[in-house]
Amino acid sequence: MPPRKAIIERLAAFSDAVFAVIITIMVLDLRPPEHPTFVALLPLWPTALSYFVSYLFIAIVWINHYHLLGFTDESTPRLIWINFCALFCVSLVPFATAWVASTRIAAVPVFVYAGVFVLVELAHLQFEHHALAQAVVEEISPRTRRPAKIRSIVALGLFLTAMLVSFKFLQWSFALVCRALLLYLRPEPPVFRRESTAPVSPRSRVTISTSPVRNHIKNVKEKSL
Repeated sequence: MPPRKAIIERLAAFSDAVFAVIITIMVLDLRPPEHPTFVALLPLWPTALSYFVSYLFIAIVWINHYHLLGFTDESTPRLIWINFCALFCVSLVPFATAWVASTRIAAVPVFVYAGVFVLVELAHLQFEHHALAQAVVEEISPRTRRPAKIRSIVALGLFLTAMLVSFKFLQWSFALVCRALLLYLRPEPPVFRRESTAPVSPRSRVTISTSPVRNHIKNVKEKSL
């Protein structure tokens, strides 16, 4: 049986390959304008906008996936299936992106677009919960896991709201999707920082705080002599 670390690395390598393929599919959907002028680029703004938002979303998902795998020591069957579900949901992003671009950000495609983001966020919540459950207290304490969970729930709420209001408030719907992504712009939030739980002895604190005073007294004695 291969070591646990090798299994985790294999899971990460497979996931990286899937992410790379998804981004490649999105790039292949881009089409150049028919005329060699700058004016011909203007009608392509829906394609550029949807591609940028989708690329940013996939990048955010990959970054969080990378950091969460750093807390896992064992690739359990549940984690593997959760990872497959997350990758399946992310694989729907190119389809939704192409539909939004081809319809110039219409209501129904934006509804589906936000719905795909909801599915990815739901899968991410499960992946995050299972990965952090394997982390030891020295790496991340239960108290510091709360901000990550709150952030994921807030993002899920924004994606859900964007999906529900897409038929009446189309621009607000797409803006809510972009707003939810801003919550993840920081690649490594404080919750994912390794924590040091080694206590500092009171004696060392006193020594550090009183060392300047001792040096001053020593200098005064030397001058008096």
